[in-house]
Amino acid sequence: MSQSLDLAVVGNCGFAALIDAHARVVWSCLPRYDGDPLFSNLLDAGSDAGAWEIELVDRVTSERRYVGNSAVLETVLRDSRGGVVRIVDFAPRYKRFGRIFRPAMLVRKVELVAGTPRVRIRISPRAVYGSRVPETTRGSNHIRYLLPDGVVRLTTDAPVSLVQSSTTFLLERDLVFMLGPDETIPDAPAVIARDFLERTLDYWQEWCRYLSLPFEWQDAVIRAAITLKLCSWEETGGIVAALTTSIPEAPNTERTWDYRYCWLRDAFFVVQSLNRLGATRTMEDYLSYVTNLVAGAEDGYMQPLFGLGYETRLDERFEEGLPGYQGMGPVRVGNAAYVQVQNDGYGSIIMAVTQCFFDRRLLKPGDVELFRRLEPLGEQAARRWNQSDAGLWEFRTRAEIHTHSAVMCWAACDRLARIAHRLGLDDRAGYWAAHAELIRDAVLERAWNDKLGSFVASFGGEDLDAGLLLLHEVGIVRASDPRFHGTVAAIERELKHGDHMMRYRRADDFGTPETAFTVCTLWYAQALAAIGRAEEARIVFEGVLARRNALGLLSEGLRIEDGALWGNFPQTYSMCGLIQCALRLSTPWEEAF
Repeated sequence: MSQSLDLAVVGNCGFAALIDAHARVVWSCLPRYDGDPLFSNLLDAGSDAGAWEIELVDRVTSERRYVGNSAVLETVLRDSRGGVVRIVDFAPRYKRFGRIFRPAMLVRKVELVAGTPRVRIRISPRAVYGSRVPETTRGSNHIRYLLPDGVVRLTTDAPVSLVQSSTTFLLERDLVFMLGPDETIPDAPAVIARDFLERTLDYWQEWCRYLSLPFEWQDAVIRAAITLKLCSWEETGGIVAALTTSIPEAPNTERTWDYRYCWLRDAFFVVQSLNRLGATRTMEDYLSYVTNLVAGAEDGYMQPLFGLGYETRLDERFEEGLPGYQGMGPVRVGNAAYVQVQNDGYGSIIMAVTQCFFDRRLLKPGDVELFRRLEPLGEQAARRWNQSDAGLWEFRTRAEIHTHSAVMCWAACDRLARIAHRLGLDDRAGYWAAHAELIRDAVLERAWNDKLGSFVASFGGEDLDAGLLLLHEVGIVRASDPRFHGTVAAIERELKHGDHMMRYRRADDFGTPETAFTVCTLWYAQALAAIGRAEEARIVFEGVLARRNALGLLSEGLRIEDGALWGNFPQTYSMCGLIQCALRLSTPWEEAF
């Protein structure tokens, strides 16, 4: 069956699954987001393998929605004879015994709504990236799938033999399926599922109540915020760039990457976006993650990305057991970018945790000890700002002194100066302010191109990239600065395609990029608003909103010709840009009525 990215995400910050428009689970990894996919159909085009389908015989329509402000998905299927089935999918998450209960579990409730529908349960998990069919054992109410790294149990009140054989049967009552740990459940599946559902809905709706939402686009922002939350791995505090691997950036390209790891850069944007909505817990969890990374770093050197369990080696390999998204391989596991030098990471970490030194709501605000742990990162930034690296876009065969990297090194020193001042460490504040001034002066001189009337992507260069749209956001120049206006104008001339924005035009290791990069379009909208072109910014933003899938989610990029989503999914970069655009462009609450 051909796949698209019209997918929903359900999860609980410890488990996640992607579900298509017909209630097929097509992607889910265990025991972590970066683990072996139990369901891998998303990368197995033309096959029924690696999926879990509640098939309605003679289905004619399907409708779906998220229930309220939650991560609970509801899909309604209708057949040609008046039969109607509702499927409710969720991963339990709620407060219990003073902590969050979030088992690696998917609960599926299959409800009889009308008529006499006939259904077939097709569940075909796979192991070792699609190459192995797991052995099974069964009991009176469960099936156990024996995986290389453990056992998963499906507990159900449906006839187990009919589930095992994928036999069609009349749906005469509601059914429950619980796929998760190999443990006996203490009550009837229907009782437990009802309790889990009520508590999970309560959790998410309460979480959303405390978001500081803009007046406009609230539904879009709520969905983006929940999605970002679902991309966090609460056990350690790491945040993945996306939940998938190897969705190509464009059709028939080898730009297939594994995004199931924690990039320092991407995680900063997630923390920043949720902080702006008042959801600071993700920042607090991420602080634990990065302090563990810093503790293991030699002299403060940081690689660009890490595993969710602090892994430092993420060797890249091809997996031959899966043909790839829509048959477009290769399927990659691991990401060789971990060996690159990307000097913006120091600023990303420090900016991500700066708020904790200033936010009086936090029970454990940043202190002198944390500041001392961050200083080695600042020393690296002060040492590396004028050294070549792979840059924001992770060029594999090209190294330059990238402007964005230098700017983020400036940000590392600038924020350390502000933190030191906040802590009353005047000598350290002066030390870091001096470094910041040195870097800023050099960036403004060496990254400026008089001929183009614009800042450029690398020192002394002539190429542009969309990362320059962030200069005013990071704070190295004001939005009112004529040089920033000139940069926006130059980027419009060179990188704008319709109302969408390319990352860059210059050919890289794999040729010239073909798809617009969604977060760059959103950065463009923010830049337009910052320089006083708010109405144009709203048009650009509304254009991106119109490209979301049916459930309000975005991938990494889109093909401008037909608006199709491409790249890994859901992309945290894109969802962050959506939140930040909405906050900047919305009518203020005080002016709304």
